[in-house]
Amino acid sequence: MPEGDTIARAARLLRDAIVGRCVTRVEVRRDPRGLRPPAAGTVVRRVEARGKHLLVHFGDGTTLHTHLRLHGAWHVYGAGERWRRAAHRARAAIHVDDGRVAVCFDAPLVELRRAVPGGRPPTPGVRALARLGPDLCTAGVDLDAVLGRLARLAPTTPIGDALLDQRVAAGVGNVFRCEVCWAHGVHPATPLAALDPADRRALYATAHAQLRANAGRARRATHGGGLAVYGRARRPCPRCRTPVVRTREGRDRRVTYWCPACQPPPPGYGPAAPAPA
Repeated sequence: MPEGDTIARAARLLRDAIVGRCVTRVEVRRDPRGLRPPAAGTVVRRVEARGKHLLVHFGDGTTLHTHLRLHGAWHVYGAGERWRRAAHRARAAIHVDDGRVAVCFDAPLVELRRAVPGGRPPTPGVRALARLGPDLCTAGVDLDAVLGRLARLAPTTPIGDALLDQRVAAGVGNVFRCEVCWAHGVHPATPLAALDPADRRALYATAHAQLRANAGRARRATHGGGLAVYGRARRPCPRCRTPVVRTREGRDRRVTYWCPACQPPPPGYGPAAPAPA
Protein backbone atom coordinates (compact mmCIF):
# COMPACT_ATOMS: atom_id res chain seq x y z
CA MET A 1 0.00 0.00 0.00
CA PRO A 2 1.54 3.38 -0.96
CA GLU A 3 1.96 5.53 2.15
CA GLY A 4 3.26 9.04 2.62
CA ASP A 5 6.89 8.06 2.01
CA THR A 6 5.97 6.44 -1.33
CA ILE A 7 4.08 9.54 -2.46
CA ALA A 8 6.98 11.79 -1.44
CA ARG A 9 9.32 9.68 -3.59
CA ALA A 10 6.88 9.77 -6.52
CA ALA A 11 6.58 13.55 -6.23
CA ARG A 12 10.37 13.92 -6.29
CA LEU A 13 10.55 11.66 -9.38
CA LEU A 14 7.98 13.78 -11.20
CA ARG A 15 9.57 17.07 -10.14
CA ASP A 16 12.90 16.01 -11.59
CA ALA A 17 11.30 14.86 -14.85
CA ILE A 18 8.52 17.29 -15.76
CA VAL A 19 8.45 20.47 -13.64
CA GLY A 20 9.28 23.48 -15.82
CA ARG A 21 8.66 21.54 -19.02
CA CYS A 22 5.99 22.33 -21.62
CA VAL A 23 3.45 19.57 -22.11
CA THR A 24 2.88 18.19 -25.59
CA ARG A 25 -0.11 16.11 -24.51
CA VAL A 26 -1.97 15.27 -21.30
CA GLU A 27 -4.28 12.26 -21.25
CA VAL A 28 -6.74 11.51 -18.45
CA ARG A 29 -9.20 8.64 -18.57
CA ARG A 30 -12.69 9.14 -17.19
CA ASP A 31 -12.31 12.42 -15.34
CA PRO A 32 -15.36 12.48 -13.01
CA ARG A 33 -16.45 15.97 -14.11
CA GLY A 34 -15.42 15.76 -17.75
CA LEU A 35 -12.87 18.58 -17.53
CA ARG A 36 -10.47 18.99 -20.43
CA PRO A 37 -6.77 18.27 -19.77
CA PRO A 38 -4.24 21.11 -20.16
CA ALA A 39 -3.49 22.03 -23.76
CA ALA A 40 -0.15 21.54 -25.49
CA GLY A 41 2.30 24.30 -24.55
CA THR A 42 1.11 24.57 -20.96
CA VAL A 43 3.97 24.46 -18.43
CA VAL A 44 4.08 22.04 -15.49
CA ARG A 45 4.47 24.44 -12.57
CA ARG A 46 4.92 22.17 -9.58
CA VAL A 47 4.29 18.73 -8.12
CA GLU A 48 2.97 18.43 -4.59
CA ALA A 49 2.63 15.52 -2.16
CA ARG A 50 -0.03 15.79 0.54
CA GLY A 51 -0.04 12.68 2.68
CA LYS A 52 -1.18 9.91 0.32
CA HIS A 53 -2.35 12.36 -2.38
CA LEU A 54 -0.23 13.63 -5.28
CA LEU A 55 -1.05 16.79 -7.23
CA VAL A 56 0.46 18.07 -10.48
CA HIS A 57 -0.16 21.79 -11.01
CA PHE A 58 -0.16 23.27 -14.53
CA GLY A 59 0.34 26.83 -15.69
CA ASP A 60 -3.24 27.16 -16.97
CA GLY A 61 -4.67 26.69 -13.46
CA THR A 62 -5.48 23.01 -13.89
CA THR A 63 -4.43 20.46 -11.26
CA LEU A 64 -4.23 16.70 -11.77
CA HIS A 65 -5.04 14.94 -8.48
CA THR A 66 -4.29 11.26 -7.91
CA HIS A 67 -4.57 8.83 -5.01
CA LEU A 68 -2.84 5.51 -5.62
CA ARG A 69 -4.61 3.38 -2.98
CA LEU A 70 -3.42 -0.24 -3.17
CA HIS A 71 -2.18 -0.85 -6.71
CA GLY A 72 -1.51 2.58 -8.23
CA ALA A 73 1.93 3.86 -9.22
CA TRP A 74 3.61 6.75 -11.06
CA HIS A 75 6.35 5.91 -13.58
CA VAL A 76 8.55 8.15 -15.74
CA TYR A 77 9.80 6.95 -19.13
CA GLY A 78 12.24 8.38 -21.64
CA ALA A 79 11.41 8.89 -25.30
CA GLY A 80 10.64 5.51 -26.85
CA GLU A 81 11.21 3.59 -23.62
CA ARG A 82 8.96 0.56 -23.16
CA TRP A 83 6.38 0.88 -20.38
CA ARG A 84 6.59 -1.63 -17.55
CA ARG A 85 2.81 -1.92 -17.28
CA ALA A 86 0.27 -2.40 -20.05
CA ALA A 87 -0.97 0.79 -21.70
CA HIS A 88 -4.62 -0.01 -20.92
CA ARG A 89 -3.76 0.27 -17.21
CA ALA A 90 -2.69 3.91 -17.58
CA ARG A 91 -5.15 6.33 -15.95
CA ALA A 92 -3.20 9.50 -16.80
CA ALA A 93 -0.15 10.40 -18.87
CA ILE A 94 1.76 13.68 -19.06
CA HIS A 95 3.94 13.98 -22.18
CA VAL A 96 6.54 16.77 -22.13
CA ASP A 97 8.69 18.47 -24.73
CA ASP A 98 11.91 16.50 -24.19
CA GLY A 99 10.13 13.23 -25.02
CA ARG A 100 9.64 12.01 -21.48
CA VAL A 101 6.24 10.87 -20.22
CA ALA A 102 4.97 10.55 -16.64
CA VAL A 103 2.35 7.81 -16.40
CA CYS A 104 -0.05 7.05 -13.56
CA PHE A 105 -1.11 3.39 -13.60
CA ASP A 106 -4.02 1.68 -11.86
CA ALA A 107 -4.95 4.56 -9.52
CA PRO A 108 -8.62 4.46 -8.50
CA LEU A 109 -8.77 8.22 -7.95
CA VAL A 110 -7.65 10.39 -10.88
CA GLU A 111 -9.33 13.75 -11.41
CA LEU A 112 -8.73 17.18 -12.90
CA ARG A 113 -9.42 20.31 -10.87
CA ARG A 114 -9.77 23.87 -12.03
CA ALA A 115 -10.78 26.83 -9.90
CA VAL A 116 -13.93 28.28 -11.46
CA PRO A 117 -16.01 30.82 -9.48
CA GLY A 118 -19.47 29.37 -9.03
CA GLY A 119 -18.35 26.15 -10.71
CA ARG A 120 -19.33 22.55 -10.11
CA PRO A 121 -19.44 21.13 -6.56
CA PRO A 122 -16.17 19.62 -5.34
CA THR A 123 -15.57 15.91 -6.00
CA PRO A 124 -15.06 13.41 -3.16
CA GLY A 125 -11.31 13.61 -3.82
CA VAL A 126 -11.27 17.38 -3.34
CA ARG A 127 -13.31 17.06 -0.14
CA ALA A 128 -10.84 14.44 1.15
CA LEU A 129 -7.97 16.85 0.51
CA ALA A 130 -9.74 19.61 2.43
CA ARG A 131 -10.07 17.34 5.48
CA LEU A 132 -6.43 16.23 5.61
CA GLY A 133 -4.44 16.82 8.77
CA PRO A 134 -0.82 18.03 8.79
CA ASP A 135 1.44 16.04 6.47
CA LEU A 136 3.90 13.96 8.51
CA CYS A 137 6.28 13.78 5.53
CA THR A 138 6.99 17.52 5.69
CA ALA A 139 10.08 18.79 7.50
CA GLY A 140 8.39 21.29 9.79
CA VAL A 141 5.18 19.46 10.64
CA ASP A 142 3.21 21.05 13.48
CA LEU A 143 2.79 18.28 16.04
CA ASP A 144 0.73 20.59 18.27
CA ALA A 145 -1.82 20.82 15.45
CA VAL A 146 -1.75 17.04 15.10
CA LEU A 147 -2.37 16.54 18.82
CA GLY A 148 -5.19 19.07 18.73
CA ARG A 149 -6.92 17.08 16.01
CA LEU A 150 -6.23 13.83 17.87
CA ALA A 151 -7.98 15.22 20.93
CA ARG A 152 -11.21 15.51 18.92
CA LEU A 153 -11.45 11.74 18.56
CA ALA A 154 -13.38 9.68 21.08
CA PRO A 155 -11.22 8.58 24.06
CA THR A 156 -12.08 4.96 23.24
CA THR A 157 -10.53 5.20 19.77
CA PRO A 158 -7.69 2.66 19.40
CA ILE A 159 -4.34 4.28 18.65
CA GLY A 160 -4.02 2.05 15.59
CA ASP A 161 -7.19 3.58 14.12
CA ALA A 162 -6.07 7.09 15.11
CA LEU A 163 -2.75 6.70 13.31
CA LEU A 164 -4.59 5.72 10.12
CA ASP A 165 -7.03 8.64 10.38
CA GLN A 166 -5.82 11.08 7.71
CA ARG A 167 -7.90 13.85 9.30
CA VAL A 168 -5.54 13.76 12.29
CA ALA A 169 -2.27 13.55 10.36
CA ALA A 170 -1.68 12.61 6.75
CA GLY A 171 0.76 9.98 5.54
CA VAL A 172 0.59 6.96 7.86
CA GLY A 173 -0.65 3.68 6.38
CA ASN A 174 -0.76 0.15 7.69
CA VAL A 175 3.00 -0.50 7.56
CA PHE A 176 3.95 2.53 9.63
CA ARG A 177 1.00 2.04 11.99
CA CYS A 178 2.47 -1.34 12.96
CA GLU A 179 6.07 -0.10 13.08
CA VAL A 180 5.31 3.00 15.15
CA CYS A 181 3.29 1.06 17.73
CA TRP A 182 6.07 -1.53 18.04
CA ALA A 183 8.71 1.17 18.47
CA HIS A 184 6.87 2.44 21.55
CA GLY A 185 5.75 -0.92 22.94
CA VAL A 186 2.10 0.06 22.46
CA HIS A 187 -0.55 -2.39 21.32
CA PRO A 188 -2.55 -1.00 18.36
CA ALA A 189 -5.81 -1.63 20.26
CA THR A 190 -4.76 0.67 23.13
CA PRO A 191 -7.41 3.38 23.54
CA LEU A 192 -6.37 7.02 23.38
CA ALA A 193 -7.56 7.49 26.97
CA ALA A 194 -4.75 5.17 28.14
CA LEU A 195 -2.05 7.35 26.52
CA ASP A 196 -0.85 10.53 28.20
CA PRO A 197 0.00 13.63 26.12
CA ALA A 198 3.72 12.80 26.09
CA ASP A 199 3.02 9.29 24.77
CA ARG A 200 0.78 10.65 22.03
CA ARG A 201 3.36 13.20 20.93
CA ALA A 202 6.10 10.56 20.94
CA LEU A 203 4.07 8.23 18.70
CA TYR A 204 3.44 10.93 16.11
CA ALA A 205 7.02 12.19 16.35
CA THR A 206 8.21 8.67 15.51
CA ALA A 207 5.74 8.43 12.64
CA HIS A 208 7.10 11.72 11.32
CA ALA A 209 10.71 10.56 11.67
CA GLN A 210 10.08 7.18 10.02
CA LEU A 211 8.17 8.64 7.08
CA ARG A 212 10.83 11.31 6.52
CA ALA A 213 13.65 8.78 6.69
CA ASN A 214 11.97 6.45 4.22
CA ALA A 215 11.03 9.13 1.69
CA GLY A 216 14.59 8.86 0.36
CA ARG A 217 14.86 5.07 0.36
CA ALA A 218 13.88 2.50 -2.23
CA ARG A 219 13.39 -0.15 0.49
CA ARG A 220 11.60 0.69 3.73
CA ALA A 221 13.54 0.38 6.94
CA THR A 222 12.56 1.27 10.49
CA HIS A 223 14.81 -1.05 12.48
CA GLY A 224 18.15 -2.67 11.65
CA GLY A 225 17.93 -2.12 7.92
CA GLY A 226 14.43 -3.55 7.57
CA LEU A 227 11.05 -3.62 9.27
CA ALA A 228 10.62 -4.67 12.88
CA VAL A 229 7.25 -6.47 12.79
CA TYR A 230 5.32 -5.74 9.59
CA GLY A 231 5.26 -8.83 7.38
CA ARG A 232 7.20 -10.83 10.00
CA ALA A 233 4.49 -13.12 11.42
CA ARG A 234 5.94 -16.00 13.46
CA ARG A 235 9.46 -14.57 13.18
CA PRO A 236 11.27 -13.41 16.35
CA CYS A 237 10.69 -9.88 17.59
CA PRO A 238 13.94 -7.91 17.18
CA ARG A 239 13.68 -6.71 20.78
CA CYS A 240 12.69 -9.78 22.82
CA ARG A 241 12.70 -12.71 20.34
CA THR A 242 9.04 -13.56 21.00
CA PRO A 243 7.32 -14.66 17.76
CA VAL A 244 5.43 -11.80 16.10
CA VAL A 245 1.69 -12.38 15.67
CA ARG A 246 -0.56 -11.35 12.79
CA THR A 247 -4.18 -10.49 13.55
CA ARG A 248 -6.92 -8.20 12.28
CA GLU A 249 -7.44 -5.14 14.43
CA GLY A 250 -9.38 -1.90 14.54
CA ARG A 251 -12.44 -0.45 12.91
CA ASP A 252 -11.62 -1.84 9.47
CA ARG A 253 -10.11 -5.11 10.72
CA ARG A 254 -6.78 -4.27 9.10
CA VAL A 255 -4.05 -6.91 9.09
CA THR A 256 -1.79 -5.99 12.00
CA TYR A 257 1.59 -7.27 13.20
CA TRP A 258 2.65 -6.95 16.83
CA CYS A 259 4.74 -8.57 19.55
CA PRO A 260 2.66 -10.13 22.36
CA ALA A 261 5.50 -9.60 24.87
CA CYS A 262 6.65 -6.09 23.94
CA GLN A 263 3.16 -4.79 23.16
CA PRO A 264 0.81 -6.22 25.79
CA PRO A 265 -2.86 -5.80 24.86
CA PRO A 266 -4.94 -3.34 26.89
CA PRO A 267 -7.22 -4.52 29.70
CA GLY A 268 -10.37 -6.15 28.36
CA TYR A 269 -8.79 -6.97 25.04
CA GLY A 270 -10.44 -10.06 23.56
CA PRO A 271 -8.32 -12.59 21.71
CA ALA A 272 -8.28 -11.47 18.10
CA ALA A 273 -8.63 -14.12 15.43
CA PRO A 274 -5.34 -14.68 13.63
CA ALA A 275 -5.34 -13.25 10.13
CA PRO A 276 -4.86 -15.78 7.33
CA ALA A 277 -1.20 -16.13 6.42
